[in-house]
Amino acid sequence: MQTATLTRQSTGTVPAPAGPPTRRRLDRLPAACFALLAVGALVAFLVYPTYPNYDSYYSLLWGRELLDGVKPSFDVYRAPTQHPLAVFFGAGLSLLGDGADRVMIAATFVSFLLLAAGLYRLGRVAFTPAVGLVAAILLCTRFDFAFLAARGYIDVAYLAAVIWAVALEASRPHRGTSVFVLLALAALMRPEAWLLSGAYFLWMFRGSSWRQRGLYAALTWIGPAIWVSLDWWATGDPLFSQTHTSELAGSLGRNKPIGEVPGLAVKYLINLDKAPIFAAGLGGLALAVYLVPRRVSAPAAVWGVGLGTFLLIGLAGLSVIDRYLLVPSLMMMVFAGVAFAGWSMLEPGRVRTGWMAAAGILALAAVAYTVPRISLTSFDTDLRFRGESHTALEQVLAAPAVQRGLACGPVSVPSHKLVPDTRWILDRGEAGVYARADPEGGAQPKRDIGRLPDRGVALFVVNRTAMLRQAIVDSGDDPLDSVPAPGWVRAATTPYYAAYVKC
Repeated sequence: MQTATLTRQSTGTVPAPAGPPTRRRLDRLPAACFALLAVGALVAFLVYPTYPNYDSYYSLLWGRELLDGVKPSFDVYRAPTQHPLAVFFGAGLSLLGDGADRVMIAATFVSFLLLAAGLYRLGRVAFTPAVGLVAAILLCTRFDFAFLAARGYIDVAYLAAVIWAVALEASRPHRGTSVFVLLALAALMRPEAWLLSGAYFLWMFRGSSWRQRGLYAALTWIGPAIWVSLDWWATGDPLFSQTHTSELAGSLGRNKPIGEVPGLAVKYLINLDKAPIFAAGLGGLALAVYLVPRRVSAPAAVWGVGLGTFLLIGLAGLSVIDRYLLVPSLMMMVFAGVAFAGWSMLEPGRVRTGWMAAAGILALAAVAYTVPRISLTSFDTDLRFRGESHTALEQVLAAPAVQRGLACGPVSVPSHKLVPDTRWILDRGEAGVYARADPEGGAQPKRDIGRLPDRGVALFVVNRTAMLRQAIVDSGDDPLDSVPAPGWVRAATTPYYAAYVKC
């Protein structure tokens, strides 16, 4: 009777190497897949000319304010949480002028390519090349992640930094400085990385010299230190990001009772990974812990820290959203890679053959489950809306009558959603554009019909989809903020927006 033998860890042996031609073909497969992914990213960038999301546009605005010698306006109405590295990156991009927003999208696409390569690398060094390739393919089939890249979310760069840090550590345990540097970069993009850096510092403390410990401590604290310092300098409150995020989460209804958080964690992971991959990930994790516990330690540790961080975020009263589980969801893809391709860790035999057959059946079942639930039309519609609506906004603001009206007063928009885009296009400061939904309203008194200034430019949304996304976005928003008032003259229209002027 044949028995299966694990490679490397349990026996110290590896399967007989394939012949040189076969080996070269296998080595070329990941490179070919990466080249195909890069071409696809380039095509998507050109075919769907999207623009940064709400948070990323604010990073560009705050970066431009830094270059102008103005303190970043972190405390404007419903501003997102600032991320220092994004602000500094936005400052550099703002030197490029109007095209900086598209360059930011290009940079995010590059980050997505690095993320896919990092996930492959992690699966390869922790388990086998086949596991890494499956994990990377699963990432590319989870369109939510590619969609984040198409909208310029900083999460993609953050994930790339974290995954490469884990991959480097998995390839050579106790690697040290290079891992700390990547985690420090991640810590300047999202505060969740603070816990990852702290956990890694504790891992590295034993066996390091005091000089190394000093360097590691500095790299661990550089993220929080810069974050707190920037908040303190810009707002006078070193904990502004934490308090502002808590208040914003409450106003948007994103904070949840701690008792609901564990259930939400499972729900969000299933939404991010999809049910078949989530189930395969749990099975792959169990298999990896049983068969190769040492090799699974790095991804399993990051998965555990990610889940723990999500629970702490809920406990702190911050926004409980699925984006805070992106790192654990990526680890689930690696574990799913073990379920689908973990047979490659075994010597040839009946167990390996049986595992391959079962994995094939599981893969077919996952495809059969997933394909009917994918709506490529909805992705196409959404991406086209995001590109076309931005172009329409530029067109309506560039109309001659609107340009003349800009000299008469500020620009008002229905809700906070259009503020950063409008400010960026017009190169206006905090006082130059405001949301009529803002209770402060740019110091304008509330009127019977909307919150309009005495004069200036008032922007209104005339498209149904745009109305739901950019005008009446919260249950508390006043519909009258989207209704033109008497005395205002329509100056320009596009399929998405209408601009009224009063001088």
